[in-house]
Amino acid sequence: MKNIRTHHSPSPLLEAAIASGALACAVTAAVAAAAGARASSSAVAPINAISHVVYGPSAARVRTIDASHTALGLAINFGASTFWAGIYEAAFGRAAERGDVPRALAGAAAVAALAYVTDYHVVPKRLTPGWEARMPLRSLAVIYGALAICLPLRGLARGATLRRRT
Repeated sequence: MKNIRTHHSPSPLLEAAIASGALACAVTAAVAAAAGARASSSAVAPINAISHVVYGPSAARVRTIDASHTALGLAINFGASTFWAGIYEAAFGRAAERGDVPRALAGAAAVAALAYVTDYHVVPKRLTPGWEARMPLRSLAVIYGALAICLPLRGLARGATLRRRT
């Protein structure tokens, strides 16, 4: 007789991607907000600019918290962060959990670079993050650097915890 599961849980890869993606979303949004505050006196404008995917270029001009622009911008950032975290976790998550720090960091840098190239050189302009509308281009390097730093943290922390238990 088959074992019937009554509880459906996401796969370990999906759980890892969501955890890493949530952290990456929070940190990249915070970095974008700081850059936006410096560049245009509006910390929320870069988050709102992400919603240009739906609202067009006018989204970048919204300088205050706005349920339709800010919530959508955060949701899109979370989705994108989780997508890139999923790629990282599939390719390098085990290395991070094993404590292979050089491979984990190199993988994170590679995935963040791939994210930048995809976001700004592959997809149509309408699908870019839109941050460049509210901050200097050099700030993008800081945002994608923050993404690279966040990606291996879940696996490195989990691996360290597991190693301490044994």
